[in-house]
Amino acid sequence: MTRDPTAIAALEFEEEFVTGLRTIFEEKIVFNRVLGLQVVSLLPQRVTGRIAMKPELVGHYLFNRVHGGVISAGLDAMGGLAVMAAVGERHLAEPPAQRLQRFGKLGTIDLRIDYLRPAIGEHFVLHAEVLRLGSRVASTRMEFLGPDGKLLASAAGAYIIS
Repeated sequence: MTRDPTAIAALEFEEEFVTGLRTIFEEKIVFNRVLGLQVVSLLPQRVTGRIAMKPELVGHYLFNRVHGGVISAGLDAMGGLAVMAAVGERHLAEPPAQRLQRFGKLGTIDLRIDYLRPAIGEHFVLHAEVLRLGSRVASTRMEFLGPDGKLLASAAGAYIIS
């Protein structure tokens, strides 16, 4: 099926779906809440998040640098959010509440992180997009950026969709 790229760019989710997905992602997933991971933008083709620096995110031996585990967890979470957005787009004919019920069985099956530079800054931006959404597996690409927009880490992930 060929799609008009301008139609994809113009598509936005209903406020009920965005609010519900944001609540699941920022509040109900406890680890995301601990990280302080917030949704900045939620579009079917690309999601953006933000993490503000706080003392809990710094490794004890990495003075003022975000710990690699935080970077990995943030990228993994954003990959999952991108899959949720893509699944939400796939089932647009369903009411928002019904689409939100689909995310209970989403899980990571593979994750690769490339750490490119030290993560030093007051906040960080994360982007994720789905490269392929199959019936059971989704492939994603993610980025972890510094406050100046420099790429600090990149990732690729695969997620199971049940």
